[in-house]
Amino acid sequence: MEFFARSGNPAGQRTDCAIVGVYSNGDLPAATQAINQATHGLLDQLRKHGDLPTKAARCIWLPGVGDTVFRGLLLVGLGDKGKYDLSQYRKSLAAALRTLHGSGVRNAISYLGHHVEGSEEIYRWTRLGVETAVDANYEYRTTKSGKSTARRPAKIGFAISQGKHRRSADKGIRHGRCIAAGQSLARDLGNLPANVCTPSYLAKTARDMAKKHKKLQAEILGPAQIKKLGMGALLAVTQGAKEPVRVIVLKYRGAAADSKPIVLVGKGVTFDTGGVCLKPPPAMDEMKFDMCGAAGVIGTMRAVVELDLPINLIMVVPSCENMPGSNATRPGDVITSMSGKTIEILNTDAEGRLILCDALTYARRFKPDTILDVATLTGACVVALGGTFSGIMTRDDKLAAELLDAGRRACDRAWRLPLDEEYDRQLRSNFADFANSAGREGGASIAANFLGRFTEGLRWAHIDIAGTAWKTGKAKGATGRPVAMLVEYLLSRC
Repeated sequence: MEFFARSGNPAGQRTDCAIVGVYSNGDLPAATQAINQATHGLLDQLRKHGDLPTKAARCIWLPGVGDTVFRGLLLVGLGDKGKYDLSQYRKSLAAALRTLHGSGVRNAISYLGHHVEGSEEIYRWTRLGVETAVDANYEYRTTKSGKSTARRPAKIGFAISQGKHRRSADKGIRHGRCIAAGQSLARDLGNLPANVCTPSYLAKTARDMAKKHKKLQAEILGPAQIKKLGMGALLAVTQGAKEPVRVIVLKYRGAAADSKPIVLVGKGVTFDTGGVCLKPPPAMDEMKFDMCGAAGVIGTMRAVVELDLPINLIMVVPSCENMPGSNATRPGDVITSMSGKTIEILNTDAEGRLILCDALTYARRFKPDTILDVATLTGACVVALGGTFSGIMTRDDKLAAELLDAGRRACDRAWRLPLDEEYDRQLRSNFADFANSAGREGGASIAANFLGRFTEGLRWAHIDIAGTAWKTGKAKGATGRPVAMLVEYLLSRC
């Protein structure tokens, strides 16, 4: 898909389709009004008969509109004028592009952000427009036979009101393409079945990325190296699986060698049965998505490399399967983590925190400026926040504010959850330094406190994406979150 920015009279832009908006009260934005005049009041007639799409994200396709230079007109409801913001813009644009699927339209120009003024705002709206377009056109095909028969627009233009802001729009397009590429990679990895996307497959993905980019270096740790490092918590999770464990490391150097790196740690459980504490069968197929934390940080790394950001970034992905078996870890077992701390396993389905704690300990060797771990960690976070917000837990108020702000700017929102001592006390054990689980209530904060025991002295935040990493039901599939939020945060650090 190609993207471009366009300025000038909306009624004079040659295209297969002009995408224009209508507010809920029937008012027409300036660009829509210009096209209304060019069509001799066509929209006035539709309004007179109550046929305008005033409901938010509702679309009406009008092919062959008079003697205009565009072949068709797509009217899109924008909702209330006073509430039309980036979030509603993305919903309206996505609805418009999905309406065009199968229409035969090969190129279109969107006027849904034509009203925006100022370089920064034009950059933001154009960038998120590109991300929205790629997301709306995404189609998983890897394990399907045959080629896609879907007919979708190949070129999408974004209209801006003033030509002097063309550079900002072009920058938004470039950044949007890079971020969307990272999101699409994360979605592809998440959507792959577990018999394809194994720890070895993720490792190969990282190696292939490093081969393509000079600033990227890959290092893959196998079972023997992991055992030698003393990663007893990670090894305890994978004891019942035949698929060999991996720790995948990608290093990107975009700044001076003495510049402290930011480290991203992603949970890479490529299939989670729950182990001996077996999950119930309904929806267990969705446990292939339990590596979406890993997919998210791999996708973020791809975006950073393509953006060529002037930072040093390191990615650490502990990856394994959590399977039941004769050698699987049992409830009541006590294991020793890489840090030397002992852990009583009360629940083998609380495995994500076990593989992450060793990865966080390993990441200390890089002397990071900041370390962020990303994981589909707890069902409790899904209960608390649903599929709208990712959960952020950290003891660093400034870091929390930075991440929350990045989420708002990227329309990839998060909510801060508590990380208080009361939750930490529930991890007490009579047989080890602490336990890996403490019941259902407050589970997201308890899990984060567990990880906090391995991050003393670090500038660290935990991001729980259990509710946002994938969708269920008819729209089942990975979302690519939180790539946009992470890249926005990294851009702010530049």
